[in-house]
Amino acid sequence: MSPATSVKRAKVFLNLPFDAQHEKIYLALIAGLSALGLTPRCVLEIQPTSARLTRLLKLISSCEYSIHDLSRVQLSPTAPRCPRFNMPFELGMTVAWAETSQSDHYWIVLEEKQYRLQKSLSDLNGYDHFVHNGTVVGVFQALLDAFDKPDVSITEMKQIYGKLRRFGAELQTTYRWSNLFQPSAFRRLAIAAAKIKSAVKNPVT
Repeated sequence: MSPATSVKRAKVFLNLPFDAQHEKIYLALIAGLSALGLTPRCVLEIQPTSARLTRLLKLISSCEYSIHDLSRVQLSPTAPRCPRFNMPFELGMTVAWAETSQSDHYWIVLEEKQYRLQKSLSDLNGYDHFVHNGTVVGVFQALLDAFDKPDVSITEMKQIYGKLRRFGAELQTTYRWSNLFQPSAFRRLAIAAAKIKSAVKNPVT
């Protein structure tokens, strides 16, 4: 994998944990990608049907890029206690498709802790991955390292994130959602982030 260049409204498939502790990372990825002029896509858009895996692969293959956050390796707090396998499974699907289809798909791996991926998924040794340290700014820096967009700054990403977080809180209040990992919420957040990016870049004077 090498840094992606010349990206224009390309689609990015997001593969990340859906839990409350990861919500800030979820919002940071949507905000950061929008700042880069990219369109986030997610498995939340897929209905839970018997053809889910087929539709998932179709969604992944429709995207020029994908981001896979493998930082959830802990055991679940409730019985039966087990780690989360959805993220590495979707990464495996992506890598297999990208390799066999001879596509130009660019996949990116994120982790929260330095050096942990070498132990949790040693098959990726030799591939560059990006560590976000569980922080919003860490996500922004990882995105800037992965995508070559020198005209975008962390300050701009922070502006979009702040406004998007407030918008997300309003959505939860309005629709009484317990979290923002809802299909309708994801669509609204992605659209809002693009609009916020435009307003930040072209402020009304």
